[in-house]
Amino acid sequence: MKLKALFAATTVSMAVLASGSATAANRDYISIVGSSTVYPFATVVAERFGRTSQYSVPKIESTGSGGGLKLFCAGVGENTPDITNASRKIKSSEIDRCKSNGVDDIVEIKIGYDGIALANSKMSQQYDLSLKDIYTALAKTVPDGNGNFIDNPNDTWKDVNSSLPNTKIEVLGPPPTSGTRDAFVELAMEAGCAEYPEVAALEDSNEDKFKAICHGMREDGAFIEAGENDNLIVQKLEANPDALGIFGYSFLEQNADKVQGSKIAGVEPTFDAIGSGDYPVSRSLYFYVKKAHEDVIPGLKDYVSAFTAEDAIGNMGYLADRGLIPLDNGEWKQVRSAAVDLKPNL
Repeated sequence: MKLKALFAATTVSMAVLASGSATAANRDYISIVGSSTVYPFATVVAERFGRTSQYSVPKIESTGSGGGLKLFCAGVGENTPDITNASRKIKSSEIDRCKSNGVDDIVEIKIGYDGIALANSKMSQQYDLSLKDIYTALAKTVPDGNGNFIDNPNDTWKDVNSSLPNTKIEVLGPPPTSGTRDAFVELAMEAGCAEYPEVAALEDSNEDKFKAICHGMREDGAFIEAGENDNLIVQKLEANPDALGIFGYSFLEQNADKVQGSKIAGVEPTFDAIGSGDYPVSRSLYFYVKKAHEDVIPGLKDYVSAFTAEDAIGNMGYLADRGLIPLDNGEWKQVRSAAVDLKPNL
């Protein structure tokens, strides 16, 4: 069934369910959901797109990477998003969910890189943390040194590492639906967890237990889920100089007058350190496009072209000024080719 026909069928079905309510007109704007980290980049592109093209400004909702992919994979039709932003790569289970709901042709667009900062107020001292420190502070359970795993007993950063401040552990971070949370757990928690030999041994012998131990975050108040709004985390760090927060590098840069990033493994979260790979907690950023909507939603292909243009995500692009770490030129050319053609690649 062609998408236009499906749109019509969807509209009729909704009208029937609404017991005779008026039929809605087809959508004349691009609908985008997903990552709070990609949201500010997408917003800048959308505003420029609205000013410089014949199309409406796309509507963007910050739902988190997981929440956005759930909405994106719900099906095709005007009541589903055209694009979802993601601060992690789509999972195989999400691709399967998409396909089971008729979303068969998906275009993956990689836009650049981002680092995940563990930051605090500039009114406090800067932290220098190892990946092991991060895991030991924030894990739900930790090794006791005798082959057992116990509820995390560490109350202060000094309990974690004697060289750290005698300050209560209080870290504000994103919820499980966030791509930032997924990436932080994989890149920081799991890497720090594996520095314990007794845990590292589990990766081969019992992968499920390994992930449960390494990925489980504290639920006793030391780690606080602060929602998808990274600006709110920054505000809370200003109000509480003893707390730390987890968010993307772009928010750190935008609020450099208020907060500072902790060193991780001796490396500060800077533009150059993330781009070179020296900063250990960095990840790729993406958005995903529903190919089936290309000829139905006005401006969809043009928006994708605008987002992936060299003046947007290139080395000297305007998004680099907003904190996006650009792709190298060779990788950008590959991304650009897929974007211009909207060629499904998943």
